[in-house]
Amino acid sequence: MTASAGLADHAFGSPAPVLSYTPVVLPVPGRPVDLRIRVSAPATGTDLPVVLLSHGHGPSHHLSSLHGYAPLAHHWASRGFVVVQPTHLSSRTLTDLVADAPGGPFFLTSRAQDMTHILDRFDAVESAVPQLAGRVDRTRVAVAGHSLGGFTASLLLGAEFTDPDTGEVAHLAEPRIAAGVLLAAPGRGDVLNGPMADQLPAFRSIDFSSMTTPALVVAGDKDDSRHFTDMGPQWHADPYTLAPAPKTLLTLFDAEHGLGGIAGHDAAETTDENPARVAALAQLSAAYLRTRLRPGDDAWRAACEALAADPAPVGRVESK
Repeated sequence: MTASAGLADHAFGSPAPVLSYTPVVLPVPGRPVDLRIRVSAPATGTDLPVVLLSHGHGPSHHLSSLHGYAPLAHHWASRGFVVVQPTHLSSRTLTDLVADAPGGPFFLTSRAQDMTHILDRFDAVESAVPQLAGRVDRTRVAVAGHSLGGFTASLLLGAEFTDPDTGEVAHLAEPRIAAGVLLAAPGRGDVLNGPMADQLPAFRSIDFSSMTTPALVVAGDKDDSRHFTDMGPQWHADPYTLAPAPKTLLTLFDAEHGLGGIAGHDAAETTDENPARVAALAQLSAAYLRTRLRPGDDAWRAACEALAADPAPVGRVESK
């Protein structure tokens, strides 16, 4: 673990034990299956902010569901956040149940709507999870997402796209969300020339100019997504480059699409497995969220200063 990561984590004090409860089941009219979520929270504390975490669309069945992303979810919860993880309809765990449902196989609009449903039904979420009721600050909400989940998060933060099925612009911004973390998210659409481009035509029309909510964009400098574009790793920085301020870009050195393995401990498809990188990312992102959701908190400033002073930093930060 780098010195910068340790100092970023120091601002939170000792980590709290984590309570994780699943599944919380929310029936949603018109959704082909109930919305199932995992809720992770510290065992102690009140006025806890919420982080909605959107999974990606990777090759594993259960990592792309409420069962994935334990390295991030557990860390954030131990540092005082209530982390809510839905299983989106795009999850491979649901393929047989939603094979003929409209919007498949990626369910881009539905994924964002899942997060709005969760916020709309948070009374039910709190009452379903033991020891959680009355401890949540619902005025402090953030969204995070990895890969396709990063696209989902960008929509909730204000980005828009034209639905190729209807020709209409999708407006899915969620005003209750105050900040976001985009992890290896897709970038601009005018450079798509890889084999996946035709499978996700909605990506061609994404517009980041309306993504006004503050966000931390995390990109690996070795994340070369040739199945989408030959633009190179810089493609994943587009949500920072093309969106209006305030935005922050964290570029992780030597990181590929898995960013060291955030989808799961020892996941076979992680091409750049690096537990220290995962720990640093978890700590730095927690510091960012803490400062964004609690204005005046200096956790992010301290993390950036420590990162700049580290002789072997995990990455670099720039802001606008």
